[in-house]
Amino acid sequence: MSRIHFRNHLAVAAGSAFAIALTVAGATSASAAPHAVKAPARATAKAAAIAPCTGANTKVTAAAVSRPINHLLLTAKNTGKTTCAAYYAPALRFDAAQSATQVDRDSIPQSVVVLKPGQSAYASVTLSGDRTKAQAHGHTAKSLEVWFMPRNEDEGSVGTAAHPALPKNTYTDDDAQVSYWQSTAADALIW
Repeated sequence: MSRIHFRNHLAVAAGSAFAIALTVAGATSASAAPHAVKAPARATAKAAAIAPCTGANTKVTAAAVSRPINHLLLTAKNTGKTTCAAYYAPALRFDAAQSATQVDRDSIPQSVVVLKPGQSAYASVTLSGDRTKAQAHGHTAKSLEVWFMPRNEDEGSVGTAAHPALPKNTYTDDDAQVSYWQSTAADALIW
């Protein structure tokens, strides 16, 4: 057995022993962590009961903004009769793009944006970066699909997509990014 392989086994064994010691002592990983706070069961159950927003229970619009430059503001208004949650960031597809627009991971809000009927969530889209049109494969987009995420981001998108009209001459490239859903337009346009 090589030294590296042996060290990996030793690290795994040490980690397992620590987890077993916590279990025997009656601790959980959340209670073992310093300053960890466990959410009350009622709060966790209530959050789990909120259905995600989808293209079917929202009206999504895309608007050009004067500041910051090269940005769009997406607005998702809950048009349904029940509360929905705008989890994570929208998954965007311009035209026939092969992959979703990158997500700006720095834009994570302090909490999930929960929308009662008539309320709106906002996300900003940085349409292009500093590279040239040739370097970043820029083009004028004609269509946009906006997909919503479920509570568990690893499950992919949920429901139907929204298809907001794009402002005329919306230029985008491979450097485009979208923010997480925010509770105000001002918070979204920071990103």
